[in-house]
Amino acid sequence: MNNKNYQEFKKRREVLTNKIGDGVAIIFNANEVIRNRDSRYSYRPDSYFHYFSGFTEPQSALIILGGKSPKTILFCRNKDIEMEIWNGFIYGPKKAKELFLFDETYDISLLDDIALKEIAGHEKIYYRAGQDVLIDQKINYWIKQLREKNRSGIKAPYLVEDISSVADEMRLIKSDFEIDIMRRSAEIASLAHNRAIKFAKPHIYEYEIEAEILHEFMRHGIRSPAYQSIVASGGNACTLHYVDNNSKIQDGDLILIDAGCELEGYASDISRTFPVSGKYTKIQKDFYQMVLDAQSAALKKISPKHQWNDPHEAALSVLIDGFKEFGLCHGSRDEIYETGAYKEFYMHRTGHWLGLDVHDAGEYKNISDEWKQLKPGMTLTVEPGCYIRPSPKISKEFWNIGIRIEDDVLVTQDGHEVLTKDSPKTIEAIEALMAK
Repeated sequence: MNNKNYQEFKKRREVLTNKIGDGVAIIFNANEVIRNRDSRYSYRPDSYFHYFSGFTEPQSALIILGGKSPKTILFCRNKDIEMEIWNGFIYGPKKAKELFLFDETYDISLLDDIALKEIAGHEKIYYRAGQDVLIDQKINYWIKQLREKNRSGIKAPYLVEDISSVADEMRLIKSDFEIDIMRRSAEIASLAHNRAIKFAKPHIYEYEIEAEILHEFMRHGIRSPAYQSIVASGGNACTLHYVDNNSKIQDGDLILIDAGCELEGYASDISRTFPVSGKYTKIQKDFYQMVLDAQSAALKKISPKHQWNDPHEAALSVLIDGFKEFGLCHGSRDEIYETGAYKEFYMHRTGHWLGLDVHDAGEYKNISDEWKQLKPGMTLTVEPGCYIRPSPKISKEFWNIGIRIEDDVLVTQDGHEVLTKDSPKTIEAIEALMAK
């Protein structure tokens, strides 16, 4: 990480300082999690903590003070040579202050004492309320301790607010620094999908394709997927969050892959659906083109002129018409929409915010209950789908068709940019890739 990156995080802290007025923001990093006995899961920092600090070590916390004397304080582990022998490098407060541009840094063991001193006299505390019962108890204990000193002239904060109300709006609009990372994350995930599509063949197992995806991630320095990868063949693709990835792929199956990587904390999220045989059947092609047309319609509704829900409504209109044409839904478009009959075959939304979290922070409606206006710098997924489970009401030739096409999209000044454009999705392009 170069000095420009550190300045990016410092700038975010300054923005937050201005937004909280005479308040105090307290952000705890994620805890390490035991996998079994004394083995831990690979550590990932809390997204809010990462957003405002850039600091990636566990056992750390951040206090940002607003008001007349604003400052930022990082609490982290002390330098410990013996621990470094076992577990690797530790920054320590002194080095962390120099590199990460905090006003003050302390050993994490001093958090309670220093927090009580620093939050006294401030009106409001901002933190992730309700996320961790132990943190809730700690914040309440600090406030109680200060209230008990009221007769000594010490003023306790009298308001508590979820920091999400402030931080989420900041996280919705990505900076150029964030967009560059997300472009690269999308490029690597696209390469992984392309590798998987070329590798797929009948009679191998889904996990073999997953291995190809992870291999490509690792080749580019990605140590972790952004979420558990989905490699779903045949009827498995009709389970939205299928992650077993342990079925043998049969000749004639469609394969739905939903996989993305995490680069410097930022997620990519791509879905592609392709025929293991290398050629779509007539029915597979017809359904696939319907979903692709739905995605195209949605993409046309992504610009600063549109609201959040516009892409979903555009995709849904195309899908409903298609379901009618295939005899899956009956009645007028309005009737199918109003009754929700389409949800038997398309039960999810057309996208979500994307960023440090796969389903990233940010509200989808304003306080006035209107859908949010899209703005340059927002990043979202566009992912219509079609899922047909076996049913006596449905022609058997349609059974077990599961299709999703998902791209990562950046809202720009005059429209949008598809970040995942390097992974082909037209019928012709996918068949050509599989033929190589």
